[in-house]
Amino acid sequence: MTKRILDIALGLTLLIFFAPVFIVIAVLIKLDSKGPVLFTQDRIGKDGVIFKMLKFRSMIEHADRSHIPHNATDVLRSGSIESPAELFSFSDDPRITKVGRVLRVASLDELPQIINVLNGTMSFVGPRPPVFNELGDYKDFNETLKKRFKVKPGITGLAQISGRNDLNWDEKITLDNMYVEKYLEKGIWLDLVILFKTPYVVLFMKNTIENRVEN
Repeated sequence: MTKRILDIALGLTLLIFFAPVFIVIAVLIKLDSKGPVLFTQDRIGKDGVIFKMLKFRSMIEHADRSHIPHNATDVLRSGSIESPAELFSFSDDPRITKVGRVLRVASLDELPQIINVLNGTMSFVGPRPPVFNELGDYKDFNETLKKRFKVKPGITGLAQISGRNDLNWDEKITLDNMYVEKYLEKGIWLDLVILFKTPYVVLFMKNTIENRVEN
């Protein structure tokens, strides 16, 4: 069984299974705040190709234009983050909606990425796709960074089951590159192991605060 066949079979199954959940979440988002149900964001995919990644909206509309939270300066000065891009990784960000907070904790905001898997821009397992404007031009990446883009980005991956957002950027790159190497050796079996372990991480809600701002 190839990776693509697994993605299509699992994607169609989950899309049918979660269809009622999609409807409920869509209604709750519309009742909770103004704005679209889904938001799209430019992400870097395989071989540096830019694609639109889907998520359920979990922030107020135009969150990127909103005021920086009151404790942002203290967070930056504390040295607990490495760059301003990580500024919104804390749980009390006031731009997150009530429904959005629940979606994020349970990782339900990621469900629309099943569509990305079915259209071939993502896989269920692979390195998480970074935001387009955070890393610069793909052609300027060094070979270590480019290595993680040799496979399709995933909804989950080795880094996600190994620490998720407790990991710094360098640690994530190391694990992503390790996945690329191990996948070439073990193939689809590695994906199955990661998929098997992912529900545990989600169910126990480990490290769910992700560095992301919705545009």
